[in-house]
Amino acid sequence: MVRSGDTIAQRAEQSPPAARRRRHSVEHTRKRQKIKSSETETRTYIQTLNSNFTTASSSCKRQHTNSRRRKSRRNLCKRKWTYSERDASEHNDRVVIVSYNILGVENATKHPHLYSRVPPEYMNWEYRKKIMCKEISGYRPSILCLQEVDHFDELNKILQKDGFRGLHKARSGDSRDGCAIFWKSDQFTLLDEENIEFQRFGLRHNVAQFCVLKMNQDLHKADDTSSASTSHSIVVGNIHVLFNPNRGDIKLGQMRMFLEKAYELSQKWGCIPVVVTGDLNSLPQSALYQYVASSKLHVHQHDRRKISGQLCSSGYTESHYLHNCIARWTDEEKMLATGSRDNSLKHPLMLRSAYAGIPGSSKVRDKAGEPLATSYHSAFSGTVDYIWHTSDLVPVKVLEALPTRSLKKTGGLPSKEWGSDHLAIACELAFADNSN
Repeated sequence: MVRSGDTIAQRAEQSPPAARRRRHSVEHTRKRQKIKSSETETRTYIQTLNSNFTTASSSCKRQHTNSRRRKSRRNLCKRKWTYSERDASEHNDRVVIVSYNILGVENATKHPHLYSRVPPEYMNWEYRKKIMCKEISGYRPSILCLQEVDHFDELNKILQKDGFRGLHKARSGDSRDGCAIFWKSDQFTLLDEENIEFQRFGLRHNVAQFCVLKMNQDLHKADDTSSASTSHSIVVGNIHVLFNPNRGDIKLGQMRMFLEKAYELSQKWGCIPVVVTGDLNSLPQSALYQYVASSKLHVHQHDRRKISGQLCSSGYTESHYLHNCIARWTDEEKMLATGSRDNSLKHPLMLRSAYAGIPGSSKVRDKAGEPLATSYHSAFSGTVDYIWHTSDLVPVKVLEALPTRSLKKTGGLPSKEWGSDHLAIACELAFADNSN
């Protein structure tokens, strides 16, 4: 029996065994719950750590993957210079020449089917102008030859800030675009300029332009034409040949007059070196290319519709022409092509291709040594742009075009990285004789 004066301890001692067991059981249960709760909190904390680590690891992997993809894209879009194996250290006076068909705004608007796979924002002129000017600046050109220029004033304003001076020759007829030559004003002084409007000779509305440029370090030696003869002056020619694949007679006629005028200017200023550039709308396997490279061509051996090789290109659909016999040339067609009724065509310059003069990889060059492709859109992929020079200039390096697989990944030009449906071509040339 428990009395009122007993202590709690005494009461506990006097409690029945069953009650004490119940109290011990309750206390034990509470301890177990605390331990279990602590274990649960620990497991939750560990799971949180693991989850955070997994998330961080996945994020790092994604970032690494994205970084590799961005780096891969940069590598695909990066263009490299290939250097000549020839020792050019003795040639101190050099020029970097860039030729670029920049896709005229009017031409792009007239032929939307060629750019159906190009996002509209990449066709925008303001965007294209910005990335092309940035690209050109990266090549550090001394002389710049552009084709399809229909916003000359805008380009001139931008390039003037980079130290360039330029001249523009618009096509005759209704088209607004034309050719433009720019040069670094601190490196060169303009001695002479000439233009050809081919329409005046019945050869369509295309044009060509020429500049005779003199390196500034030699200006004090020359006050007139005769004394300026061979002292680091150069003839620069720029042309955009007619596109029409069927009119090989006109294409040849334009090139004939272009090369004859380049030779004439070279002779006028004392047999100075010549560089001719442009979009020839002809492939390296073509008769027109053969004419430029070998200085002669027997026109009667070729169908005028295949002079440029365009109809043989995979991009064109006029395959029914390929099976025809060689077409006869009328007297009028021969007159347009050769300037006479002769079957043979010759030009007085001994020209060399800058690209063919420096061997390159088969991933970016064809058997002739030219780029595999300088133009790419939904109807065509191939090379039509060239830089030619006389033997008194030595190629030091050339800018490689993009590999075909890289071009195909763009889906068609222009693209995010490239502002035209053509790629710029570029080379560095050295004056072969420094004694002059």
